[in-house]
Amino acid sequence: MSPFLLTRTLPEDATDAALRGDVLNGLTRTPKTLPPKWFYDARGSELFEEITRLPEYYPTRAEREILIDRSAEIAAATKARTLVELGSGSSEKTRHLLDELNDLHSYVPVDVSESALRGAAEALLEERPGLDVHALIADFTRGLALPGTPGPRLVAFLGGTIGNLLPAERAAFLSSVRSLLDPGDALLLGTDLVKDEDVLVRAYDDASGVTAAFNKNVLNVLARELGADVDPADFDHVARWDPQKEWIEMRLRARHALSVKIPELDLVVAFEEGEEMRTEVSAKFRQEGVRTELAAAGMELTNWWTDGEGRFALSLATAR
Repeated sequence: MSPFLLTRTLPEDATDAALRGDVLNGLTRTPKTLPPKWFYDARGSELFEEITRLPEYYPTRAEREILIDRSAEIAAATKARTLVELGSGSSEKTRHLLDELNDLHSYVPVDVSESALRGAAEALLEERPGLDVHALIADFTRGLALPGTPGPRLVAFLGGTIGNLLPAERAAFLSSVRSLLDPGDALLLGTDLVKDEDVLVRAYDDASGVTAAFNKNVLNVLARELGADVDPADFDHVARWDPQKEWIEMRLRARHALSVKIPELDLVVAFEEGEEMRTEVSAKFRQEGVRTELAAAGMELTNWWTDGEGRFALSLATAR
């Protein structure tokens, strides 16, 4: 079995410090916000896996369809010897690429969760004993240095996660990815596409209430990690389509006026009845918009694949 290397680029207390900073910054501004990365504690990750199996939630199935149908083309176009996956999680979807990248030497999963990286690496190495895995505990939104692995490299950012970044954040992120690319390297980007409003809203407000539980779970994170005396039952889940910005917003709406004490931050946060706190933006894209954003970051869109219903896209881009 190939050795498994794990490199930590984040301090041990980085997650705690980031949570404190995000909560202090987000809950003392108007309107109130929290970034979506705090959904994903152990319970939140379980709920999201359940969401991906819901009939209303099409993105995971649509992207998987593209990967199954097009991974051979992606492999032929990139001839990658190193696959870098940003926000790798369980590395489940990546297996379709790994099956087709016949000359692959190294896999570099990048995630903030050490447990997720170790679990995924152990499973992959059992299936593919000849693969070198060099995992990075890192926050890819804060800049990244890749280990010395052979090129060409394919950097994959799947799942439509780029839609969770605001436009300025997307621009900074894509520029940072461009800085990682040498001649011959490529970016494989997953983007959810603009479509009927009803389809979009139902994907984020399912009939069985799983997404509502997922959204409210961020309050449980605040209670556990920061001692917040917050009750999820005091809030309603809201999913709304913004046609001007072409994104879904998930929010939590206070059912009545209340105050939330957060002892770890020496903070008291007041909510008025009906006040909403934004917990996620999920932008939807069009091909020309993706092309334009990639070009602004110094990359050229070379390939565009969608699922059969045109709901989701994978695009391939190279450095200009």
